[in-house]
Amino acid sequence: MTAAPSSRLAYVLLIFTALFWSGNAIAGKLAVGHIAPMTLTAVRWTVAFAIILAIGWPNARRQWPELRRSMKVLFPLGAAGFSLFNLALYSALQYTSAINVTIEQAAMPLVIFATNLVLFGMRIGPVQVFGFVLTVIGVAITASGGNMARLAALEVNQGDAIMLIAVVAYGGYTVALRYKPALDWQTVMVGMAFAAMVVSWPFAIWENVHGDGYMPDLQGLGVAAYTAIFPSILSQVFYIRGIELIGSNRAGLFINLVPVFGTLLAIVIVGETFHPYHALALVMVIGGIALSEHNANKAAGLEATSKSGR
Repeated sequence: MTAAPSSRLAYVLLIFTALFWSGNAIAGKLAVGHIAPMTLTAVRWTVAFAIILAIGWPNARRQWPELRRSMKVLFPLGAAGFSLFNLALYSALQYTSAINVTIEQAAMPLVIFATNLVLFGMRIGPVQVFGFVLTVIGVAITASGGNMARLAALEVNQGDAIMLIAVVAYGGYTVALRYKPALDWQTVMVGMAFAAMVVSWPFAIWENVHGDGYMPDLQGLGVAAYTAIFPSILSQVFYIRGIELIGSNRAGLFINLVPVFGTLLAIVIVGETFHPYHALALVMVIGGIALSEHNANKAAGLEATSKSGR
């Protein structure tokens, strides 16, 4: 069955979301030693808030009463999905390897599935489970450098524990987006970016007071500029819209493209060599998403046919 136009749009949006997020992971690595992690998060969301406010101010002013009432929902969403996730991600990269972080990010769809099942009874079919397993295996192949035996040798450290906080924060944020108020995307982004900025600065101040902060250099400022525009604004807008179109369970699967894109970006930016296992991982990850999506579209089509009486 051919995917509906809304699903095709969601695929494009979510693929670009994964691309920008993978760039965020590369940026986080490039930031080490050039801008402190909590300072990076605070600067990132301050710049992002200024940009989105300049763009969305007319709509935000028009919807101000609704926006003010909705901040009880938008503030925790922005705090968890925008601020806490990145604080944890950038901090984790100070202590743990890219292999560990990549594998742990692949757990986000599982967090989303489990949360939807426990809280809302949203079940998934065996085909979708199989597709999910395929994507995780593909991510593991990428993360382990084609040698799955390396996975057993990984040791849990402080960075891994911090990254688990990031995984839970963004998984919970994804599920909680169902409560997002019915405001236009610019107004929603103004509210959540404001929350991320407000929550990030106390951490940045604490970082500098305790001697872990330092003055960012040009590379650090460049990383902050990239993260403020692409992962902070464009990817969040695309992700929110993608969830609106196909739901959080299906949209969450696209998160597994992040480590694959991250590998490709590392090849281009860092000059790493492309190996056959990269190609195998790409096939498995994209195949898993395609399998899950085909099953979801088929189920949606059967449900629509049943409701129409045809």
